[in-house]
Amino acid sequence: MAKTSSKASNSVAGVDANKHFWAHLFSRLASGTSNFTGKPQAFLIAALSIVIWAICGPIFGFSDTWQLVINTATTIITFLMVFLIQHTQNRDTLALQLKLAELIIAVRGAQNRLATIEDMGEDELQELHEEYRARAETTLERLEQRRGQRAKKG
Repeated sequence: MAKTSSKASNSVAGVDANKHFWAHLFSRLASGTSNFTGKPQAFLIAALSIVIWAICGPIFGFSDTWQLVINTATTIITFLMVFLIQHTQNRDTLALQLKLAELIIAVRGAQNRLATIEDMGEDELQELHEEYRARAETTLERLEQRRGQRAKKG
């Protein structure tokens, strides 16, 4: 029985390692692609591709096939880029949330419940928003009162 359990755990470990490999590979591909597509060189390549396509128009008699080439290419690229950019944006958002959570937890007097605010429901977020809006208004009123008192002394 021990051999079966050992084989099963090795199989699960192999699946986890394989998942990790593909997730890591996709993450690197998505980050690299997202970084590249945000550079001027990527824009120039895209613009040059359009110019070359347009120049080829008279050669192919502005045929339906000629038009289909650019439509298909741009559709495929757009479709794939949506997933790559979304992955990169999700990763960046999570990293930012973790950094903010660390700061919230480290600051004395801060409400640690804000460190996991992204897990709250819409109603809870709205209630919290109203609470903080009211606190901000109260703080502003106190600040204006202090400024008024200082102006009278000065």
